[in-house]
Amino acid sequence: MSLIELIAGVEAHEATLTVFNADPEVTDELREHFADRNIRVVEAQTAAGPEGFAVLARDGEFVTAVTVDELLPRRDDPGDGESESDGRGGESEGGRDEPAAGEPAGGRVGAPVLDHLDETMFTSYSRADMVAASREIEDRAWRVGDGELHAGFQTLDVLTGEADTYDLLGGKERLDVHAYAADEGDAPDVEHYTVHVGETAEIRETWFVAYDGGGYDDAKCALLAEERAPGEFYGFWSYDPETVDYIIDYLTERYGGSEQTDDGGATV
Repeated sequence: MSLIELIAGVEAHEATLTVFNADPEVTDELREHFADRNIRVVEAQTAAGPEGFAVLARDGEFVTAVTVDELLPRRDDPGDGESESDGRGGESEGGRDEPAAGEPAGGRVGAPVLDHLDETMFTSYSRADMVAASREIEDRAWRVGDGELHAGFQTLDVLTGEADTYDLLGGKERLDVHAYAADEGDAPDVEHYTVHVGETAEIRETWFVAYDGGGYDDAKCALLAEERAPGEFYGFWSYDPETVDYIIDYLTERYGGSEQTDDGGATV
């Protein structure tokens, strides 16, 4: 299964959040909150039963049930909600530049639902959003300082803009760093990490960062997205160990032999 096929497979398993016996405004607020996730929010009314509760289901099977109040920020504390700066990072014209803090889920609002989604889909992420998500995984790999980090940059031009960051990451003695890019632009000078020049469309069209956790399943995480329109990405963020392992195994088997040579080309 290719990277793009993996995205499509996760996308196909859309979850449904049914909001029972709540005001339409509440359902609209939840729909807006989960707008960039692979969750369809619908409303329903029952003749009897509690007010304001929600049921999460996937593939027709029950996952969890929570009260609406558990899914929304507290009305008396606006600081519990998300701000537009949560989980967002800056960038310059050349690609990924500025570090950023915050995970894509943005705080803990909606956690009773998000915690049940090993692969959390997002839609229409910008390059700035992708930068922020990537930094979270890079930072985790830096802090653990062990294992393997695999990152796709689409083109060598973008990778060149990140050369200093990845040289720093690759300088960790027990961290094995791999970068992937299509042969567009000049290859960077590489000292502490391995560059794989992938002669396939999926390398040009996808953005990914995957960390194997350095021996800790709880530290495994991955971001995988497809650029479906210029500067707009659709994909998922996952903490599921099996999913992370699959991505890294696929990259290793598919592109492990395509290392950059001294003349900037790729090995056959």
